[in-house]
Amino acid sequence: MLENILEGLRSIKANLLRSILTAVIVTFGITALVGSLTAVDGIGYTLNESLASLGANTFDINSKRNRGSSQGGVKEKNYKPLQLNEVQRFIDLYKLPANISLSAELTGIAEVKRGSKKTNPNITVNGINSDYVYVKSLNFEKGRNFSELEIQFGAKAVILGKKVSDAIFDTNEEPVGSQVSFKGTQFRVIGVLAEKGNLAEDNYDNMVLIPVLVANQMASGRGLTYDLTVAVSDPSQVDMAMGEATGLMRSIRRDQVGKPNSFDLDKSDTLSNLNNLMSIITWVGLGIGFVTLLGSSIALMNIMLVSVTERTREVGVRKALGATPSKIRQQFIIEAIVVCLLGGIAGIILGVIAGNALAGVMNMAFVLPWLWIMVGLVVCVGVGLLSGYYPANKASKLDPIESLRFE
Repeated sequence: MLENILEGLRSIKANLLRSILTAVIVTFGITALVGSLTAVDGIGYTLNESLASLGANTFDINSKRNRGSSQGGVKEKNYKPLQLNEVQRFIDLYKLPANISLSAELTGIAEVKRGSKKTNPNITVNGINSDYVYVKSLNFEKGRNFSELEIQFGAKAVILGKKVSDAIFDTNEEPVGSQVSFKGTQFRVIGVLAEKGNLAEDNYDNMVLIPVLVANQMASGRGLTYDLTVAVSDPSQVDMAMGEATGLMRSIRRDQVGKPNSFDLDKSDTLSNLNNLMSIITWVGLGIGFVTLLGSSIALMNIMLVSVTERTREVGVRKALGATPSKIRQQFIIEAIVVCLLGGIAGIILGVIAGNALAGVMNMAFVLPWLWIMVGLVVCVGVGLLSGYYPANKASKLDPIESLRFE
């Protein structure tokens, strides 16, 4: 086998121009395959990153909606809302790689004051944990997020939405470190959110955020509605993560076996839509690569047939010296595979560069697609085997006497 590979390399060197042209044909085919699929991977990675902010890798756990309706004379069962100790226990016990945000709306009609300035009485006050900002993809214009200690001990700290900050602070004033008040309580400003806009699911610009423990204390015995949002690190693991979350919450809520969940668990449809889109794009990329490789393999077979005709006398000499048909066949097949691999390696390099360049034009992420690199190498061997077999088989059946008379 090693000698056949070396012989293939010697033959390539002896017929350098023909070998280069053959390798270039394969290079173009592999470049199209790896390049298109690299671009698809880059687009997919960027879409996963950007759509995470829209809930593509998240699911929500909420209290069961108690509508109080009845059906067939049987009144719908009322379920106890999620309690603060239950949601905090869930966060502590959930083991899968994920960020879990906790939030509870204290009021939607607060009036935020600072000295003589105040907002309209339409500000939403949300109690949150430190992961809330990350899961909701909120950015800071100034300041910082809550620390774990501030969340744990209920510090009187607040993060202001952009519109709230603009309403009570002048352009040249520094909000961070200042004191504001609402609902009769003083808070120290530790951060101001960057403008989110009206397209967001919630009006974060018109919102203030405080530690959830403080919101619970300010509710004065009124039960708050606690919402959990679980952002899974790997979007493909959302279904498994939902199963784990369901089992853990049922255990915490002590739901009986066979009984329905005493809470609601909802998954975003954005992820499934994204997966469908990426599947279509991947198949389009595979189609482009397949058509190009088909043309490359036909051209390769044609060149190998020409090579057999040119080397008829060489085949006759080999057979006269004792080479069997299987050895002749093996020699030509390995030579085709070696040529394909040389062209394929060049095609893979060019494909990765071209694919990332295409993704870069569209402001997508740079990726190194190891899967498609391996696929490209396997395809090279396959193309060499398929394209080289017929010419090799034809060479192995040449009559040695007639071959020696050739030329």
